[in-house]
Amino acid sequence: MHPMVNIAVRAARSAGNVIVRHMDRLDRLTVESKGENDFVSEVDRMAEAEIRAILLQAYPDHAFVGEESGGTEDAEYVWLVDPLDGTTNFLRGFPQFAVSIALKHRGALEAGVIYDPVRQELWTANRGGGCIFEGRRMRMTPRPGIDNALLGTGFPLRLREYHTAYLGMFGDVFERAGDLRRAGAAALDLAYVACGRLDGFWEIGLQPWDMGAGALMIREAGGIVGDFAGGDRYLETGNIIAGSPKLFADLVRTIGPHRVEGIRA
Repeated sequence: MHPMVNIAVRAARSAGNVIVRHMDRLDRLTVESKGENDFVSEVDRMAEAEIRAILLQAYPDHAFVGEESGGTEDAEYVWLVDPLDGTTNFLRGFPQFAVSIALKHRGALEAGVIYDPVRQELWTANRGGGCIFEGRRMRMTPRPGIDNALLGTGFPLRLREYHTAYLGMFGDVFERAGDLRRAGAAALDLAYVACGRLDGFWEIGLQPWDMGAGALMIREAGGIVGDFAGGDRYLETGNIIAGSPKLFADLVRTIGPHRVEGIRA
């Protein structure tokens, strides 16, 4: 395993232990609102601190950008960390959340780890080294389009100005897809695309730490990740489409007509 992936796995598992230890104490957690439909708990902060300590002890010259503590991308190597993707699920005892850690090298995604502490499932990837799920190398199954496909998505509940546009996207996809899932943890959704549990995924308004690890995994598994115009600005715009090549192109065509002013590609 790539040495930086190895360290990230150790950090993710350690954060996962923090999360699991608090699953039976949900009624005693301190929870704050960061905005509409956006929450943070003391567990998010403890898990992020655990990850930061492990990564920066190993690589003190690297930059660290975390969902809870922020940071700047002012180094050759930059860690993008979501210590608990799916906080709302976690706070309700809904077992769909994960730790997501990505590494950028000179602006390009270099490594990624996603860890589900409930199921103890682990995905890893490094650029040019493939995507590994539970010790097996993943290769996505090609699909000709979204017809009869199982797709994942995320609702833009924090971005009410885009509700109408999103519902147009959802409606056109719904007419053709085999089925749709909205589980509430984008990092896991992307990991599921990489390992074949989902055929594709799209969402509006994500953050780089939500997408980085999963995007690299999908690419390393033979899929395509892009923005709503089919380009590669998804980390910048926050809008992401993912799937095997033909399905990706079909999703871009289907979603494209519903892009409105304010929804960048």
